[in-house]
Amino acid sequence: MPRTTTLECPGCPPLRALTFDSLGLIKVIESRGERGIPQVVERWGDPDSSKCVLGASIDDRKKDPLLAVARKNGEVEVLNPLNGEIRVVFSNVVEDGVQPDDDAIAGLHLFKRERSTGSCALLTCTTKGNASMRSIGVDKLMADVANTGVTKTWKVCGSGNVLCSKVDESENYAVFGGKGVEVNLWDLESSTKIWTAKPPPKNSLGIFTPTWFTCTTFLSNDDHRKFAAGTNIHQVRLYDTSAQRRPVLSFDFRETAIKAVTEDQDGHTIYVGNGSGDLASFDMRTGKLLGCFIGKCSGSIRSMARHPELPVIASCGLDSYLRLWDIKTRQLLSAVFLKQHLTNVVFDSNFVDKEIAATTQNVDGIQTTEMQTEVEIGTLPVKRKKASKEKREKKKKSEENEESAVTKSKKKGRKHKRENSDDARD
Repeated sequence: MPRTTTLECPGCPPLRALTFDSLGLIKVIESRGERGIPQVVERWGDPDSSKCVLGASIDDRKKDPLLAVARKNGEVEVLNPLNGEIRVVFSNVVEDGVQPDDDAIAGLHLFKRERSTGSCALLTCTTKGNASMRSIGVDKLMADVANTGVTKTWKVCGSGNVLCSKVDESENYAVFGGKGVEVNLWDLESSTKIWTAKPPPKNSLGIFTPTWFTCTTFLSNDDHRKFAAGTNIHQVRLYDTSAQRRPVLSFDFRETAIKAVTEDQDGHTIYVGNGSGDLASFDMRTGKLLGCFIGKCSGSIRSMARHPELPVIASCGLDSYLRLWDIKTRQLLSAVFLKQHLTNVVFDSNFVDKEIAATTQNVDGIQTTEMQTEVEIGTLPVKRKKASKEKREKKKKSEENEESAVTKSKKKGRKHKRENSDDARD
């Protein structure tokens, strides 16, 4: 029986996420309302294990957004993330006839910088270290292979297998690493290697730790010199290319391989997920554990994504659940069961909940109407107060008159009695 959590899930803010699984399906999950429950609203593609999604990258701009997907059979698709319409499909198989299974795509990035009309740029890297940058023609209708041109190709490594890659925020530098491949930094403009890491020294027993990087991410959006990498020996390392070739900071996290890392917007916090379903946040300035996320996952975490605007982080993996967490409290907001083993997750940051927008407009309209009404009848409450005050004064005067009349009648009665008593004495 898989481990499950009995924690109450309060729900999520309005958001939209896209998940990718081992059968090649793309599922769209949306949460509506202030504390809504995420639900699957769309499913794109047909189940096919040969189309397992190995990598995904999104350019979620407001105008003409694009989504790139790399599959196990060597195909790369560029589609519209709003409706799933495929714009272009091309094969990553090189001319020497290498099979996709032997040289699958290990890294994919869709460039977000200025795109010319009807085209975009893609960076792909295979497990054998074959990296390439392509300029792709993207039309509203499906494009053919003739519109795809390879602009640059280079070899990332001479041996070993590349397992992870990451492009910085400026999209001028990329870092690669893998099994038997030390993390190395490349300049994408000139396609040259500018820095290579040096493996840690032998331990006290004289044992050398083999190189095996599983994931990597840049620490800050403004500085490409610092990046964090996770290893298969449950270790997280921080590299600073301006300081030294060996890690400037290194620490262990639990006892299983690190499978996913992602950075926070503050520039010094990272989120780490491992093969046993543990998720935690660390301060990379000191290596201090900030806290573990409450709600154990029952399978290996394979991908994480930090929402660019909301304090929410998403994780998915082999337990077939998409989990959404609150970064501030580290509480589980919601979990969605998606049936297949999940490989990647991305956020659509431009998603707007129409219901909330309409409610906000209605509330604004009601407030405006109330203000106009108050302006139109603004003197009425004052008049009512004056009228009520006059009534009170009149009532008070009438009561005083009644009291004075009663007092006068009493005095007359007493005077009359005295006169009668005086007459009787005489």
